[in-house]
Amino acid sequence: MHSEQDYLLAGRKLGVPMVAMTIFATWFGAESCIGAAGAIYENGLTGGRADPFGYALCIFFMGWFFARKLWQRNLTTLADFYRQRFGLAVEKFGVLLMVPPSIIWAAAQILAFGHVLSASSSLAVDISIGFAAVIVITYTALGGLLADAISDFIQGSVLIVGLFVLFIVVMFNLPDPDAVQAVLTPERLSFKQPDENWLAVIDGWSIPFIGSLFAAELVTRVLASKNPETAQRGATIAGSIYLLVGIMPLTLGMLGPALLPRLEEGEQILPMLAQEYLPTGLYIIFAGALVSAILSTVDSALLNAGALVSHNVIVPLLQAPTEQHKVRYARAAVVTFGIVAYLLARNADSVYNLVEEASAFGSAGIFTCCVMGLLQKRGGPITAAVSMFIGMLSYGVLAYVIEYDYAYLMSLIGAFASFCVLMWFEAPYEDFVPEAQLSV
Repeated sequence: MHSEQDYLLAGRKLGVPMVAMTIFATWFGAESCIGAAGAIYENGLTGGRADPFGYALCIFFMGWFFARKLWQRNLTTLADFYRQRFGLAVEKFGVLLMVPPSIIWAAAQILAFGHVLSASSSLAVDISIGFAAVIVITYTALGGLLADAISDFIQGSVLIVGLFVLFIVVMFNLPDPDAVQAVLTPERLSFKQPDENWLAVIDGWSIPFIGSLFAAELVTRVLASKNPETAQRGATIAGSIYLLVGIMPLTLGMLGPALLPRLEEGEQILPMLAQEYLPTGLYIIFAGALVSAILSTVDSALLNAGALVSHNVIVPLLQAPTEQHKVRYARAAVVTFGIVAYLLARNADSVYNLVEEASAFGSAGIFTCCVMGLLQKRGGPITAAVSMFIGMLSYGVLAYVIEYDYAYLMSLIGAFASFCVLMWFEAPYEDFVPEAQLSV
C-alpha cells in the first residue's frame, strides 16, 4: 500500500470479474441468506421484495445509469462528489450521514459472525465476537480495498458453492408433490399482501432500492474499476449474480413450509435444512458459506467508514501530508471504527433493532442530491444541505415520533421536493465550484 489510492481504491486496477464479485459479496450478507429466506418462509414473495429483488435492482441501476458518470469524476470517496458539486460544508454533512450506518452495519455482522463461531465451537459468545472483530479489523486495516476485494472474491465463491450444494440436495429430496403445491398458493406467490395498500408496497421497495443505490460501499467498488466501461459492466454483472444466487434462498424459503412446517422462527429455515439434508462434509461447506457472507460485508463497512473520515475530514486538516501519512490515518480510522463496531456488537438487541433504521436514516437526502447533482446543474450548497436535512429530519420524526407507516417514502418525497423547489432560487452549479476543483 504505497499511496492513499492504493489503500482506498486498490490503485483503480480492478477488472470486471473482481468488480462484479466484490460488489456481489459485499451486498450478499448473512441477512440475504438467513433473513431473506426467513421472511419468504413466513410471508411468501412479499418477504423477498428487498432481498433479492430490491437490492439486485439497485445494483443494476448503478451499472446502467450512474457507474460511468461517477467513475469519470475521478473521486476517491462518495463525499468527494458532494465537495465537487455542492461545496465543503455539504461534503462534511454527507460524511456525518454516511459513517454511522456503516459502523452499525459492521457491528451487526461482527455479532452474527461471533454467534456462528460460538455455535460451532466451545468458545463463549463474547470471546467469539472479539475473535471475529480481530480477524476482520486486521486484514482490512493492513490491505485496504485490495485485501477486501481479494477476500470478497474467495468468500463470494464459497458462498455460491455452499448455497448451490444445499439447493441441489434439497431439490432432489422434495416431499410429496401435493405438499409442495399446497404452499405455492396465489397469496404466497404475490408481491402484495391481501390487506396491504399500494403506499406500503412502494415504501417496501423504496428502502432497498433507493436507500442503497448510492451506498458508499457500492460507489467505492465502481470508483476502484480500471476504466468506466469496467465499472459499468462489473456492476451490471454483479446485479445479475445477485439475482441468480438470491433465487436459491428465495426458493427454499417458498418451499419451507412443506419441507419444515411449523418452525417457530422462519430465519432458522436454511440452517435447519442444512442440518436435515446435508452430511457432515457438505454441512461444513454451508457453514463456511455463512461465515463468508458475513466477512465479505463487515470488511467493506469498516473500510468505507474509515475512508470517509480519513480522506474527507482528517487529511484536509493536515499540512502537506505525504501518501504514507494518508495511508496511516486511513488505517487508524479503520481500526478505531472496528473497535467501536465491536463494542456495539456486545449489545445485541440494540444493534439488530437499529440496522434497518440506520440504512434508511439520511439516505433519502443522499439519494436526492446524488441523482439531481449528476443529472442536472441547478442547485448549490443551500439546496443540497436543506434537502439532506429535510430527508433526515422527516424520517426521524415520522419513524420515531409519529410512528408513521410510510416514513421512508415520505422522507424521500420531502427531500426531493425541497431540492426541486430550492434549486430555482440558487445560482447554477458552475458559480459555486471552480473548474479546477473538479480535478481534485
